[in-house]
Amino acid sequence: MKISIIILSWNTKKLLKDCLKSVFAQKLGPNSLEVIVVDNASTDGSPEMVRREFKQVKLIKNQENLGFAKGNNQGIKIAKGDLIMLLNSDTVVQKGAIRKLIDSFPKQDQLKAISPLLILPNHQPQIDYYMKFPNLWQVFLYHNPVLRPLALKIVFFRHFICFSPKQEPFKVDQLPGAALMASKKTWNKIGLLDEDFHFLFEDADWCYRARRLGCQFLVIPEAKVIHLGGASWKKKLKEESFDFYKQYFSSMLLFVEKNYGSFKKLIFRIALIKNWLFSSLLLLPIAAFSPRVWQKVLDKLKLIKYFLIVK
Repeated sequence: MKISIIILSWNTKKLLKDCLKSVFAQKLGPNSLEVIVVDNASTDGSPEMVRREFKQVKLIKNQENLGFAKGNNQGIKIAKGDLIMLLNSDTVVQKGAIRKLIDSFPKQDQLKAISPLLILPNHQPQIDYYMKFPNLWQVFLYHNPVLRPLALKIVFFRHFICFSPKQEPFKVDQLPGAALMASKKTWNKIGLLDEDFHFLFEDADWCYRARRLGCQFLVIPEAKVIHLGGASWKKKLKEESFDFYKQYFSSMLLFVEKNYGSFKKLIFRIALIKNWLFSSLLLLPIAAFSPRVWQKVLDKLKLIKYFLIVK
């Protein structure tokens, strides 16, 4: 069985190199492994590094940043493997993880997608990468920076936000696009990632569509992948925090409108605005003494204006 691994990259040269090394260290053999790197117009020498040091890699070099969905779709379209896996460039695949995923894949022809357990560099699981489909609990608890740490610690509240990792394979609502494997037949039946999502929630949307067709999603905790999380977008978050959050919540509302309907989108929009207003008031006393917190308050007020008036 041949597997195609698609790695999307944008200005993550060092991380991409480490990721590729970890993939080829899996020792799957040249006839069992195809690696496709899609470069979204990097300016840090990433494509040159791939050509120089990983000649066995198929490289797609874009002239502009096409986003997560469109970039990965380019790789999916040319993939020749029986299995196709999306893998972020800011990951390090742990020893034997790909083989464990392949061995866990159902031999019978059925709609199924699987993922390794994403872990932090300290080997703690990244539980917020195994979210429930977007819901109002997430809006009021997870997307409130004041309440989020508490909500993720209390089992009752966490149950409404995400799935807790287990020792044995466990089912989830959706799999992260950072490490998602499905058969070529499944990709053909579900379709490509929706390119209306330029950034974020495209994996949630794909999983929602797949779930409607009866697809099951399974996390294989024996297979582990270290995930730094947002190596590209964290730069944007640091430099242009408002633009990042505007894109994030625009993608969330696009998901809601597409999959839940226009009325639900209105409910989510109102809930988000109330949440930003509430969290701003909570942060205000601290903001007077901290420029960083003050910037967060300003971002929330700008989000309220954008989604109340402009959007």
